[in-house]
Amino acid sequence: MNSLARRIRQAECEGVETLLNGGRLVCDPSGVVFAPDENLLVVSDLHLEKGAAFARRGAFLPPYDTSATLGLLEGALARYRPARVVALGDSFHDRAGASLMPEPLRAKLRGLTEGRDWIWIIGNHDPLPPEGLGGRAAEEVEIGPFVLRHEPTAGPRAGEIAGHLHPVARVAGRGGSVRGACFATDGARMVMPSFGVTTGGLNVLDRAFGGLFDAEAARALVIGSARIYPIPFRMLSPR
Repeated sequence: MNSLARRIRQAECEGVETLLNGGRLVCDPSGVVFAPDENLLVVSDLHLEKGAAFARRGAFLPPYDTSATLGLLEGALARYRPARVVALGDSFHDRAGASLMPEPLRAKLRGLTEGRDWIWIIGNHDPLPPEGLGGRAAEEVEIGPFVLRHEPTAGPRAGEIAGHLHPVARVAGRGGSVRGACFATDGARMVMPSFGVTTGGLNVLDRAFGGLFDAEAARALVIGSARIYPIPFRMLSPR
């Protein structure tokens, strides 16, 4: 539960505003972004029902992941009150997650989708749209200056907001190093952190991020315990 307590504290901090393809974005310490001019909230990689998916395979994780993730998402929705929400894929950890989710949690999720234009982007973990939970499904969607999809496109694509890679950044100093989830961006593209409370992360200096960002402009907006810290990629540690 220490991880969850940290996430709750982080979510109470102030966000930072940045520009992406000329459009304004607020990067929120909970792990969502809000586009005020579009009244749009974007969240990535919820991985709901991850604990249940592992249990079906005989491995056990703490059972609170779906409830805790939905609680954090509910808080973000209450802060920004968006008219539109885009979930950038891998919203469920596997194909069975949506249908096997306990009804009280399904009801809570339906309540979050109601009254909003809610779009489920198809992910590699959840290639089929969830049924009976509201919203609509799409491979990708364009809203204002933004293109929203699950996996980043190879090569340049202005305004793209993607997930999938679960970016984290490591900052080394004399006293050791610290690691945190981050929004990775160069002003043209953004890769968002994973939102699920039991998801891992991949260092933004890993070769999987190669070619996605302009080397000089790339920076990690690192979610810290008190605020978000913008740090150029060149100042980060690979391990």
